[in-house]
Amino acid sequence: MAKEYLSQKGVPYSEKDVSRDAKAASELQQLGQRGVPVILVDGHMVVGFDRAQLERLLAQATAAPGAQRPRLGASIADATHHAPPGSPPGAYVGRVRPGSPAARAGLLPGDIIVALAGQPVSSAAAVEQILSRQMRPHPVPVRISRGGRTHELMLDL
Repeated sequence: MAKEYLSQKGVPYSEKDVSRDAKAASELQQLGQRGVPVILVDGHMVVGFDRAQLERLLAQATAAPGAQRPRLGASIADATHHAPPGSPPGAYVGRVRPGSPAARAGLLPGDIIVALAGQPVSSAAAVEQILSRQMRPHPVPVRISRGGRTHELMLDL
């Protein structure tokens, strides 16, 4: 339910499977959480699917000065969980929205983002962190792995 809600709102998110990601499981265990979604919105934690709290936090995030964060326009996930074996670590590209910055840059489903804005990418969360620090409008170099080959693209945010 939380994933559908965030997708409908156009909010990018990264998903971590705690059964496969020991670090994520440890982080949740330290927070005392098990078996429910934990959603972070601008540093505020929402435990479970609390629609009212999510609405409030998302409204605050979009009303804040400078809140127009660049959007990639593609679904991404950790490559370690979604890419074929032997693929490099990074952010695995799923669906690419037509007309989005990702589509205009030439990103395709199955690509793996390995660097963004000159910074290495080891996970989907890293892409979100790097994008959150970018100014608009601003071209950003993106390095991808596609079919075992590395390509350099330019992402216009």
